[in-house]
Amino acid sequence: MKIALTKLSTKDLATLAQRTISNAQSGKYPVIANHPLLADLLASYTEYDRVYTKQVYSGKGKDVAALDHERDVAYNSMKAFLNGYRKLSSAANYQLAEDLYRVFKTFGLDLDRRSYSSQTAQMKKLIETLESSENMHKIRTLALETALADMKAKHEAFETLFSEQAGINADLRQMKSASAIRKDLEKNLKTYISLLTVMKNVPGWELFYNDVNELVKAAKNSSVLNPKQEKPS
Repeated sequence: MKIALTKLSTKDLATLAQRTISNAQSGKYPVIANHPLLADLLASYTEYDRVYTKQVYSGKGKDVAALDHERDVAYNSMKAFLNGYRKLSSAANYQLAEDLYRVFKTFGLDLDRRSYSSQTAQMKKLIETLESSENMHKIRTLALETALADMKAKHEAFETLFSEQAGINADLRQMKSASAIRKDLEKNLKTYISLLTVMKNVPGWELFYNDVNELVKAAKNSSVLNPKQEKPS
């Protein structure tokens, strides 16, 4: 009984392992009951089944980028208003716009071009400073409460999702790689098949060997019939 397990697709390998385990657990073959090789095969298949179709990242990248764009728009809109208003020396309260623009300059006028983490840290400080009692008076005088509230809301929405994404990615990185898990399953399945091959002429093992041999043939046929199957992980 021979099969190149490394040539099986991700799905076909899972199917062969699952059918092999089900056959052993059917109760028809006492010789394999409680065998340590079966226990090893079951353990490696369980882990493989849990992760072989998992995402390798959080899947939230596009949502994070969209929220970052929204907070950039809110930030740039308020910054642009203050920059334009402060230049109108004939306009009432233009000095207040100048003062608030200086606050933006303090924390950087290029926050929208910085990394997520750097922008988040600086915008948090910017918003806190703008919300001081002195600056809130200027904000209200220039009727910018809604603009500030919008910028803050967009920033907090981004920060929440970014933190969630970071947590998910950290969890995924801690998981054993799919390729390593596949190798474990291949090794244990190969050892299990080798055992049956060695024992095939021993009483109590003949029919058991024949059953598993049919499963192996089916897996090989599936590989031949599906030349465009996915490559192994």
